[in-house]
Amino acid sequence: MIRARCHPKLRPLLPEPVPAAQTLPDWLKSMPSEVAAPSLGGEVVRTLKHCPPIIDALSSGVIIPLATDLHISNGEIAWDWDPPILQDALISRAPVGLHVPEQASGAPFKLASNTVVKFINFWTLETPPGWSLLFTHPLNREDLPFRALSGVVDCDLFKDGYVHFPALWTDPNFEGTLAKGTPVAQVFAIQRAALALDVGDMTEDEIARNREVQHALGQERGVYRKSFRQRHRPG
Repeated sequence: MIRARCHPKLRPLLPEPVPAAQTLPDWLKSMPSEVAAPSLGGEVVRTLKHCPPIIDALSSGVIIPLATDLHISNGEIAWDWDPPILQDALISRAPVGLHVPEQASGAPFKLASNTVVKFINFWTLETPPGWSLLFTHPLNREDLPFRALSGVVDCDLFKDGYVHFPALWTDPNFEGTLAKGTPVAQVFAIQRAALALDVGDMTEDEIARNREVQHALGQERGVYRKSFRQRHRPG
């Protein structure tokens, strides 16, 4: 279990972290199930809406939402948010901060502005012993005008601190409001004990089983979903 906590005076203001399955993007819900493909002579093909691995990526883990509306205009970020002053806590009252571009020196990042945005996270996150948290950009969410950078934090030990989310602003033409509750990071619990890697040749039995699976995939729709997928499709 991932344990999320915030200061009680901020609780009424903050959108809560939620299972990712509760925040599936509108484009997934509205996209067609099948379309005609001119590149295949008009043949009707199924869309990504039928792809369990993509759906499961979107719906796995926990989403950390944006604390409040951000208004973006002429390259500037503003907000109308006045959280209480916390005399017993040390945390910014601003929902977003900045890193200077020099902090990314040498990294292959393409910056659409002269800063790296940092989304402020007001939730502490705790994992069971031996578990860390992988923080990354919400998976398959290319519709967002930013890209959060990925990082791993040992939150079984760093359970009383805040993990904030640096992000590259990728859409220099974005104007408008980034709404409160927008997913800014997707969080996955991972065990710190790494699995060993064993690389080798397939045995005859493995080749035969592989051939059976590939044959089934070519003969019938939904083989993976019906016979191998263990996750439940989000409602």
